[in-house]
Amino acid sequence: MKEIYLDSNATTCVLPAAVAAARQAMEQGYGNPSSTHATGLQAKAMMDGVRQRASGLLGVGDGRLMFNSGATEGIQTAVLSALCALRERRDAGKRIGSLLLYGATEHKAVPESLAHWNRLLGLNLEVRKLPVDAQGRHDLQALDALIGDAAMLCTMAANNETGVVSDLSAIAQLLQERGADAYWMVDCVQALGKLKLNLAATRIDYAPFSGHKLYAPKGIGMLYVRAGAPFTPLMMGGGQEAGLRSGTENMAGIAALGTVLAALDDGKTFRSHADLAAFREQLVASLERAFPGIVFNMPFDLSLPTTLNFSVPGLSSKELLDLFDAARVRVSSGSACSAAKALPSYVLEAMHVPQWRASSAIRLSFGPLIDAATVTAACARIERCGEALRSSCLLPSALAPSPQDGIIQLSVDGQCTWLLSDAASASCVVIDPVAALVPRLAAYIRCQHLALRAIVHTAAPADHGVARLALLQELAIEQVGRIDIDGELALGQQRLRRVECGENHVYLLEQRFAFIGALAPEALTPLLDAALVMQDTVLCASSDDGGICGTVRTVRDGIVPSAELQLDAAALPAFLRQHPDAILVDVREAYEHAACAGTVFEGCAVHSVPLSRLAGQVAEWLQQPQRPLVFFCRSGNRSARAAACLRRLGHGAAWQLNGGMAMAEATRHPLAIAA
Repeated sequence: MKEIYLDSNATTCVLPAAVAAARQAMEQGYGNPSSTHATGLQAKAMMDGVRQRASGLLGVGDGRLMFNSGATEGIQTAVLSALCALRERRDAGKRIGSLLLYGATEHKAVPESLAHWNRLLGLNLEVRKLPVDAQGRHDLQALDALIGDAAMLCTMAANNETGVVSDLSAIAQLLQERGADAYWMVDCVQALGKLKLNLAATRIDYAPFSGHKLYAPKGIGMLYVRAGAPFTPLMMGGGQEAGLRSGTENMAGIAALGTVLAALDDGKTFRSHADLAAFREQLVASLERAFPGIVFNMPFDLSLPTTLNFSVPGLSSKELLDLFDAARVRVSSGSACSAAKALPSYVLEAMHVPQWRASSAIRLSFGPLIDAATVTAACARIERCGEALRSSCLLPSALAPSPQDGIIQLSVDGQCTWLLSDAASASCVVIDPVAALVPRLAAYIRCQHLALRAIVHTAAPADHGVARLALLQELAIEQVGRIDIDGELALGQQRLRRVECGENHVYLLEQRFAFIGALAPEALTPLLDAALVMQDTVLCASSDDGGICGTVRTVRDGIVPSAELQLDAAALPAFLRQHPDAILVDVREAYEHAACAGTVFEGCAVHSVPLSRLAGQVAEWLQQPQRPLVFFCRSGNRSARAAACLRRLGHGAAWQLNGGMAMAEATRHPLAIAA
């Protein structure tokens, strides 16, 4: 199934014609534009032609336009230029403002650059956020109050996370009315090809651009400098770019960028604003069908038609990313520069959206090269993702899934909740509930039509029973039966027994599983002495140290796990030929598995054992400690945890697929994933 890439605000593919232009520049037009011979003059002519085309498209007028490596360099250069001029003015005894203002939703490169050069140049001005309103636009009232003290103002044309378009005209009018002499930089990275620009007709002093956001390669960008605006080169040397930026120019990048600009100029290659808006409406309709209760975090009428930012109640951004990735739809959680960090979106926090939305937001973005077939295919996969969540009881469903036996582990902030379910009796028990997990627990119990038999704790709950009461309220249960100190609870054909262990309690599911507060060796001795547990009893703790589970033997004896066993995707076929009895284990969650179409590994039997259900499976695998297990997931993180858990429990052949399915796809091997 072909990948559908919907993360264009992070980067785009390279336009085929731009690839050809870059190749031509490297193979034939490879001259140095500073050389005076014919080959160099030809290269210079090409570069000048691209600059002329860019100047016309952007309305540069008498301003200057330099080529550079991209927006970050452009931002650095603009900030350095403005701050050097401010220092010169101050040293000459002239008044300068005391504030370096930047929009609260700016790309991190802006405040970091302001702070960096402010410190190095010894200006010691105050770097301050300019707040935005609930729609993500700059607070003009706040700007009005601050502009008189501003030495520099940094805003953006369109936000990279939400697509919200700034009211630059209103900002310019305010600057004019107040007679402000602050230098003004506008980040135009997301505007190129999406908004009409006539820079020379504006008050803007500096405007950085980045080619890779609009089908050019990475490593090529531009910086506009208004005529008369101060300029200090960031890079000194041979005086290239008319002394604005030294260093031999990136001719392949410039040639590729020129082709993209030509495509913009012809008015035929890229989709119109109306077409893009229609595509967005189509995607919105599918998202609303797939995810009931979805909330969009940007105003449609004030945003680029190519960007959607949304949150789904009850689902984290990681779960949604994993789900979309399983369906081979590439989206992101906020800015690509910070998406790897598990933090709420600072852009949405600045807009004062509820915390759950800032923490679970997804950004879907596409470029003006997208076509109707791609949008239609994306909509189908999005709706498939919704079906996968419903089948896994993570979204309300009209279907009635058959109850399943199982031991499910849910974790949040280092705390674990365990859910024991029995299909035959359609009943369940919750152990050590955590308040943050209550909605997920309640949704699963309702979806599976399970009768909640008990809510128990292995120790006095730190929340004084708040999570327990919340779960009862969610399920509209007035009271629930509790296990007596020496009692047992029938859970189908199994018995759950409560045993006192000092001030804490241990819950034993036969002798196979023990639910315990902490994996402390001293807590196990009385249980062993009373023959309540065996050496291979699986221990499920209420705290999450990343280890998933343990056994009595490993906790008491402190077994040191064997060294990591890793396989690269390219080596997997040979490994499976050498070990025909190996078991391939997909530890992605059930909804990810359901979102895939077709087989996972071509020609291979795959066992789906989600990481949240791993504890219930380890005992069976430990009976054959030398039979190879090969764990895989989306990126390799969860499979690494699963393999480490099995090795720590004494399994000598627990392997992980390095880099996960993402790297398996990249190998394009016959065994690489087909879904």
